[in-house]
Amino acid sequence: MSKALISVVVPAFNERANVAPLLARLASMAGGETGYDWEFVFVDDGSGDGTADAVADAAAADRRVKLLQFTRNFGHQMALTAGLGEARGRAVVSLDADLQHPPETVPAMLRRWEAGAKVVAGLRGASGAGAAKDRASRLFYWLINHLTEIPIPAGAADFRLMDREVVDAFLRMGERARFIRGMVSWMGFPVETAPYAEERRAAGRSKYSLTRMLCLAADAVTSFSALPLRFATVAGLATTLIAALYAAYVLFVFLFVPRVVIPGWASIVLVALFLGGIQLLFLGVIGEYLHRIYAEVKGRPLYLVKRRIGLADDGSGAGTQARRL
Repeated sequence: MSKALISVVVPAFNERANVAPLLARLASMAGGETGYDWEFVFVDDGSGDGTADAVADAAAADRRVKLLQFTRNFGHQMALTAGLGEARGRAVVSLDADLQHPPETVPAMLRRWEAGAKVVAGLRGASGAGAAKDRASRLFYWLINHLTEIPIPAGAADFRLMDREVVDAFLRMGERARFIRGMVSWMGFPVETAPYAEERRAAGRSKYSLTRMLCLAADAVTSFSALPLRFATVAGLATTLIAALYAAYVLFVFLFVPRVVIPGWASIVLVALFLGGIQLLFLGVIGEYLHRIYAEVKGRPLYLVKRRIGLADDGSGAGTQARRL
């Protein structure tokens, strides 16, 4: 009887220096889990430092190593989606290439999966990322949990194990503004956790700056909540009420106060700036939703593929997930 196949999906962007040490730790971990066959699916997200070539060299020496190389940088969430679309395992583990997600946690995830868990999420404990990134991370999860109805625990990451049933359900979700942590939570499969201590990045620097984290938060909020639009409606009603009260005050002064020495320009400018600012703010909010609608309507592939090693190819130039939409 053949062994069950476990897939490990690794999105990578400019991580050449981390490929060899990560593969060494993956091989060591897989060697201790002799009850399974393994495949390591690397997705090169348009790297410019030779990451894809380093993975290709490793694939020549180890048939378990696979490579999917994008034509350009499509983003971490697209790379992770592509890897999930290519993975063939009965369970699929996703982790980052920077070694902050320790492969040694995977056996604990497998034990929970063997016991019946459909999703086992890595839950970060101690962080080696530094105080600034920890604060940014806390702000990120605060925004997500207060502006959407999708609960995501602080410390969650894209380090998880998913059963094949969950992966297949995920691959039916075709949106382009992707926040995979929220998408997995939205599906509603019960989630168990496996705590881990985040390690310091082995080499290179983090690709998630505060700006990119806020952009990811914007994708999460607009994908899973209409609250900003509802807030715009409430703010518009409140502004209208304030304007009506102010108009009543002005009319009262005009009719019943015979002599009022009020220059007036300061209040007029203040009201005009306030109304102009709030209108532009909520035009921007509406614009964010319209931008995402426009991106969906165009119907472009989620990503394009430049090179494949060890993976099936139908000659379309698009990955499995992109072809399914």
